[in-house]
Amino acid sequence: MNDVRPVAVRDCVIGGPELVVMAGPCAVESREQIFEAAEVVAASGARFLRGGAFKVRTSPAAFQGLGWDGWKLLREAADAYGLRTVSEILDEDQIEGARRHVDLAQIGSRNMQNIPLLRALGRSRMPVLLKRGFGCTIDEWIHAAEYVLREGNEAVVLCERGIRTFETATRFTLDVAAVPIAKGRLGLPVIVDPSHAAGSRDWVECLTLSGVACGGDGLLVETHPEPAKALSDGPQAVVLSEFPALVEKARRVAHALGRTIPARARVAAAC
Repeated sequence: MNDVRPVAVRDCVIGGPELVVMAGPCAVESREQIFEAAEVVAASGARFLRGGAFKVRTSPAAFQGLGWDGWKLLREAADAYGLRTVSEILDEDQIEGARRHVDLAQIGSRNMQNIPLLRALGRSRMPVLLKRGFGCTIDEWIHAAEYVLREGNEAVVLCERGIRTFETATRFTLDVAAVPIAKGRLGLPVIVDPSHAAGSRDWVECLTLSGVACGGDGLLVETHPEPAKALSDGPQAVVLSEFPALVEKARRVAHALGRTIPARARVAAAC
């Protein structure tokens, strides 16, 4: 189930024996918030700091992110704690500037079928994290990845983040079957985003462990120092103080499957 071509992002390999954890807030809101998150995320064994700078929101009145300043803060916090960065790129014009701040370029669910963006990121050779569209089939997801691959960029990681079904108890329905199917179809690593599927932190732990058990090569988890005050997606964000315990549970499941999630010592921030 883990017969994939590993993808290297700087010195981190996704798709190998190590299960890669990516975590942080939905959006970078302030220097204090992202540095606090980076410290805990790194100490827990995660390898990537996530944080949105340009946010695609359903309502135009919702917080749209800090833009370039958000990316600068994300990079500073990640570098201070030895982490890599993952963040969403919305359009072709952002790619060149993003190279200074983003190690893994996320294509969000709404942009999964944005063909010009897929092709541009393919030409860029930036490592790409391709989220599944919330209304898209596995075939459509696979074809979207092929647009990036055909431009000569093989550094593609897929992300299952839940799809829209008739169920309303969760925000989306996490399709655990899609993980081994997609891995088998293209031989690409697949990670799981339990936060967007759950829509509530009450269910994030169960979906996190399911994502490990079904063969996911990594996790993309939202965590925030004070979710009640978060400017976006607060209800689904794990409280930062509880994040280490979540990773430890995922570590135990990974170990049972012959995989690892590394432990990390605290790193003093260069603030």
